[in-house]
Amino acid sequence: MEGTIWTLVPPILAITLALISKEVYFSLFAGICAGALFYSNFAISGAISTTVEIMSNKVGGNICIVIFLVLLGMMVSLMSKSGASKAYGKWATKNIKTKRGTLLATVALGVLIFVDDYFNCLTVGTIMSPITDKQKISRAKLAYIIDATAAPICIISPVSSWAAAVSSSLPENSSLDGFVMFLKAIPYNYYALFTIVMLLMLIILDFDFSKMKAYELKYGSSVTADTASENLIAGGNGKVCDLIIPIAALVVFCIGAMLYTGGILEGNGIINSFANCDSAFSLVIGSFFTMIVTAVLYLPRRVITFRQFAESLPEGFKAMVPAILILTFAWTLSGVCGDDYLQIGTYVSGVVTNSHISYALIPAIFFLVALGLAFSTGTSWGTFSILLPIVFAIFESNISNLMFISMSAVMAGAVCGDHISPISDTTILSSTGAQCNHIEHVNTQIPYALFIAGISFVCYIISGFTGNGYLGLIVGLIATPAILFLIYKRHKTA
Repeated sequence: MEGTIWTLVPPILAITLALISKEVYFSLFAGICAGALFYSNFAISGAISTTVEIMSNKVGGNICIVIFLVLLGMMVSLMSKSGASKAYGKWATKNIKTKRGTLLATVALGVLIFVDDYFNCLTVGTIMSPITDKQKISRAKLAYIIDATAAPICIISPVSSWAAAVSSSLPENSSLDGFVMFLKAIPYNYYALFTIVMLLMLIILDFDFSKMKAYELKYGSSVTADTASENLIAGGNGKVCDLIIPIAALVVFCIGAMLYTGGILEGNGIINSFANCDSAFSLVIGSFFTMIVTAVLYLPRRVITFRQFAESLPEGFKAMVPAILILTFAWTLSGVCGDDYLQIGTYVSGVVTNSHISYALIPAIFFLVALGLAFSTGTSWGTFSILLPIVFAIFESNISNLMFISMSAVMAGAVCGDHISPISDTTILSSTGAQCNHIEHVNTQIPYALFIAGISFVCYIISGFTGNGYLGLIVGLIATPAILFLIYKRHKTA
């Protein structure tokens, strides 16, 4: 069944079950079992060994992300127990007095943390959740803002782990520099750019629509029904600085670690260092040194006792167990569908390569293919590695503006598919950072993501036929706020 249409069954099964049952653990495991059975020709012993092999390899290969999550969970627990989160919440409540101001502050923080989406998801949620609680903003809305300022910001930021992933996706013997390609594709990444426009419009006009509106009406006035937020605001005599300093240290140390692992001490420039860094390992280094700074900041001043400090470490670990379990299952499902097993990428590549389509339709087609592949596998980076080489192969003898538009369409579609996929690690971490029910986050985010996807698809058609990516950009920048304003007027008069 390798490399055939049957490779689509496991991810589709997992996603369908998750949306219907709202039980993400069972759904992911069902998808894994289906994939393992397909690969082993329905031999149960073979399926079990395949599952264990993939899971061990995936967890081992992503162990730095697991360690980062554990360390970050410990930091969150420390800031909560110290009272720093409570102090910051009081300060923010006093100085940010409106719902709109709170939402804009959340967006600004998400934009500022542009280096890595994992770091973004968990940090923004940790800092802003006590403040959004005070303004009666539901955790689903917070999770959407986190998700909308994570991958969409990273994919248009030259200094990010995503830039490194995209740059390394081109063939090694490519005549085109991967980083140059990334820079030229930024203005044509319609989904990311239009998502930011939509986010600002929703906040400025102060409205929601579709499932998000229903969820806000149901839970926005009662956060305790949405999630248990009391853990974030309980604590001792910590001050605002006891929250700000560890977060600032985490940003500085993570960026410094990325530069270090990228070879800045060996003579590489800043851009090349970010492009060549080991982002996952850098996050571990940064969070480890931040833990040391936090201990030095808290213990001598008796913000918390040594016993409380020690108690916070296993508490933080336990808080991250659900996210780690979901990620483990998501990585395993991605692995069973990968090149070494069911080869879903081979099937998709064959379908795309053998299709005789007009060059003008290539950007729009690749946008949809990337969206579907990222949705099915839950990985943007895997989608980049599969589809970008295909786009380059199509245009290799004719490097043109249409090629950059098509490559950007792959990136945009991958981010969109990542957004609407329940098995995406970024989606999982966004709901974890906001402490929102995962399936509720997915359900409320999908209508927003598909709205922007529809506009992006039309703009890629326009760009494809005109060969002018800026024309599609202008159309989208006009259409997105215009349509949202019409929806706003309709909802206001309803």
